[in-house]
Amino acid sequence: MKFFIDTANLDQIREAQDLGVLDGVTTNPSLMAKEGISGEENIINHYKNICEIVDGDVSAEVIATGYEGMIKEGEILAALHPQIVVKVPIIKDGIKAIKYFSEKGIRTNCTLVFSIGQALLAAKAGATYVSPFIGRLDDISTDGVELIAQIAEMYSYYGFETEVLAASIRHTMHIVQCMEAGADVATCPLDAILGLLNHPLTDIGLEKFLADYKKVNG
Repeated sequence: MKFFIDTANLDQIREAQDLGVLDGVTTNPSLMAKEGISGEENIINHYKNICEIVDGDVSAEVIATGYEGMIKEGEILAALHPQIVVKVPIIKDGIKAIKYFSEKGIRTNCTLVFSIGQALLAAKAGATYVSPFIGRLDDISTDGVELIAQIAEMYSYYGFETEVLAASIRHTMHIVQCMEAGADVATCPLDAILGLLNHPLTDIGLEKFLADYKKVNG
């Protein structure tokens, strides 16, 4: 399973990249706003900066909700860097835009997916990635991880090449559950990725190794 980091914070992206396990980055308007990035020129420059840090795919989201606007924005974003994947919402015009981009060889990430039907439409339109938001489903007492499993099974059965990108991951256990459910990618906060390192027996074992070394070597 691939790891993407879900942030627009350059320091966090660099830290994740330095781990040597980062495969890409996802962003959205909310994450950009959180970093105080506004204005078309600043946002575009920020995407370029991200692409200079990482080696993998960088999802850049369109703001327009109409077909023509999505096409215009998406073509501008795709031209910024070969690593850019155009992020498009799962709405009627979004599906039309994904189909257009697919035919033009522009990779896409279909976002804000909350049902298997939406995932089916995204795959048929030719989306490169589909992003089910599992944390937001959990918030309304729906099993987000189960949706990941359903989509992964459907894609495998019908031979769709669209990758399942588990999004809205809230904690480390979500990552493990998405792996078990068959997600191709998990996009996570940095803390969730680092949480995979933690285990009390590792801490205890390392402490004992160092204590035993000290007894023998001083």
